[in-house]
Amino acid sequence: MSSESHARENICEFARSMFDRGLTGGASGNISMRLEDGGLLVTPTGSSFGRLDPSRLSRFDAAGRLIGGDAPTKEMPLHSAFYETRGAKTGAVVHLHSTHSVALSMLPDTDPDNVLPPLMAYSIMRLGKVKLLPFFRPGDAAMGDAIRGLAGRRSAVLLASHGPVVAAKDLEAAVYATEELEETARLALLTRGLKPRMLDSAQIRDIVDHFDVEWD
Repeated sequence: MSSESHARENICEFARSMFDRGLTGGASGNISMRLEDGGLLVTPTGSSFGRLDPSRLSRFDAAGRLIGGDAPTKEMPLHSAFYETRGAKTGAVVHLHSTHSVALSMLPDTDPDNVLPPLMAYSIMRLGKVKLLPFFRPGDAAMGDAIRGLAGRRSAVLLASHGPVVAAKDLEAAVYATEELEETARLALLTRGLKPRMLDSAQIRDIVDHFDVEWD
């Protein structure tokens, strides 16, 4: 199997796993992955994560031209902005409409600079700080501009009333980080108002330093 064929299968396998576990439903969510030649594979517009066809994934060349497959997701501005601003640090981008993350984005006391409270080490390790961005119409190019405005300083954002967008060095890391975001959002909602014991500043700093986490 060629490296591109393997990449196509991986995208569909991870997407199906997330769909089967209810992390994104219907025809929501999208994935992109950088290939060895600098091009991208992207999930098509209007497609379900539970029924992706590897042969119909949108294929872009290194210049950003669509050269094969179905029409891509309308959320390409989100993906392009991460590849442009984070360079070699980004090998894949995952965007979901996951329930608990979206719910957290709607609450008035959610910290816009870092939406996840420090409940677990792994959310810090895999995501750093997650920025809350305002609501945009789905597909609006302004979403990409908002990510570019972060100048590559964040690997993950949460779009208000929409969902998380996570970039990572490869597809596996992007999927795991997205799942960590959703799980931490779920814990945040479950413990809201219960005064949970959170990690203190010294514990957070130790995690950030030990695992070389981006934390600005």
